[in-house]
This record gives sequence, C-alpha cells and structure tokens, in this order.
Amino acid sequence: MHDPRLTEQRNPRSRRIDRLSTLEIVDLINAEDRMVAEAVGEERQAIATAIDIVVDCIRRGGRLFYVGAGTSGRLGVLDATEMPPTYGTDPEWVQGIIAGGHPALWRAQEGAEDHPEDGAAAIDERNVGRADFALGIATSGTTPFVHGALGRARERGARTGLLLCTYPTRELYETHDVVIAPLVGPEVITGSTRMKAGTATKMVLNTISTASMVKLGKVYGNLMVDLQVTCQKLRDRGERILVETLGIERGAAVELLERAGGHVKTAIVMGKLGVRAEEARHMLDEAGGVIARVVGDL
Repeated sequence: MHDPRLTEQRNPRSRRIDRLSTLEIVDLINAEDRMVAEAVGEERQAIATAIDIVVDCIRRGGRLFYVGAGTSGRLGVLDATEMPPTYGTDPEWVQGIIAGGHPALWRAQEGAEDHPEDGAAAIDERNVGRADFALGIATSGTTPFVHGALGRARERGARTGLLLCTYPTRELYETHDVVIAPLVGPEVITGSTRMKAGTATKMVLNTISTASMVKLGKVYGNLMVDLQVTCQKLRDRGERILVETLGIERGAAVELLERAGGHVKTAIVMGKLGVRAEEARHMLDEAGGVIARVVGDL
C-alpha cells in the first residue's frame, strides 16, 4: 500500500544499491546528500520566522524546547546541549525533550514515540507557558509523542512549530505558528530518516540556534565572545579573540581574561574602554548584552 509520507517512499535511484560496488554506494549517497542544502534553503522564510519567535521568547524570559523521538530527539538534545559552552547561555534557555528520556540518548527506545500522553507530561514537567516556544521535530510528520507535546504546549499558551521532511497538511499550518518542511526526498534506504532527513534537521536546528544567538548579542562580528572558558581549548580561543579584537600580546590577553573572570565579552569591554570588570558587566547589561552597542562595530 502506498504511503503518502515522503520519508517512507522508495527512492528509484537506489533500488539496486545492494548490487553496487563500494565506491558506487559512496557516490550514490553523496549525490543524494547534495540535495539537502537546497531543500533547506527552500524553507528560508519559515526558518527566519522560527528564529524571530525564539529571539522574542528568550527576550521575554521564555525558553526554546526541541521535542522529538529517536534521531530527531537526539539532534534536538545535541543542539540544546551545545548552547551553554558555545554562547554562555543559561541551560534553561534551550532544552531538548526526547521520547524515552535520557536512556533514549544512547539506546533506541522506539516504542516511546507512540505515546502522546508522555509528550504532554514532558511539557507539564517543564512548566511550559506563554513566554515559551516548543518546536517539534518529526521527519515523518506523524510522531504521536511530538504531537502530544505540542498540543499540550498550545493549551498552556506557548507558541509552537513543527519541523518535518514530508508534505505538510493544511491543518499543520493552521495549528502552528511556523511549519518548516525541507523536502529532501526519499532516503537511499527506504525510511532511514537518520540520513538525508537527519542531515536536514541538523542544518535547520543549527541555523535557528546560531542566528538566534547572533541576534541576542552572543556574537561580535563572527566571534563567539560569550563562550564559557571551561577547558583549555576554549581558553585558547578566548585568548586569541582578545589578541585579535584588542591588538594586544598573548600575555596581556591571559591577564585580562583572568581579571574578567574568564568572560571574553567582559574582557573586550574592559580592554576597549579601560574599565573594571564590574563596570564592563554593568555596561553590557544596560546594552542588552549586545557588545557592539558598548564598544562599536568590530
């Protein structure tokens, strides 16, 4: 029986993949992957809408919740987890909800996606409210856990969106604040949505979170000036940012970063304006965290 979901259809270009040589399989998968970026680009307006919703919610004290199952859920958790070390955000700002909970991150919990009531319960547990945005991730568009979560989020007054990789229905557009549907086409292996659909999902989530952080003042030029100096790699990056933006020697950068409590953005203001750390932090707070408003364009 024909399944109308694009993610479940057979790809005519890979019908004989089991008869191909190793190199031919690699070339086929690569050719299919090249379609992903273009499909994501077709959804640029919807992605921009989602970004504006995220920024508005966070500025109002709200949060972004990614909700998914399986690969979709793991990608949401991954993107959320990367925000604090990369942009120095409060872990509450961006959160990932996955069907089956933490065990599903490292071991498949396939049956967990079938229970919409569990999705609703996850929303209740996090006290999702009017200032929040819940973005469901369901490449097939039908995951019960995700729809249960989004339904409860709407009941609680939150804004909602859905990211899927099949043809969206009119009802979805009427129900949610934004629908993002990169149509990457059938997978090389029928139904294996960890492939093109998964790649498209990661691209969309990367774009949403990155652009949101840029608009929230977490970036100066294209430098991640709000990173947390929590390991040697990030300390090295922070020091190099100070060397580049302030034109100082590495030793001076080390000392300045220490006086700034390991916060690169604060150190830049201190170095540019010759103020103490406390005053620099106050000036950044007054500017809504946007460093360019304090020290000018990079």
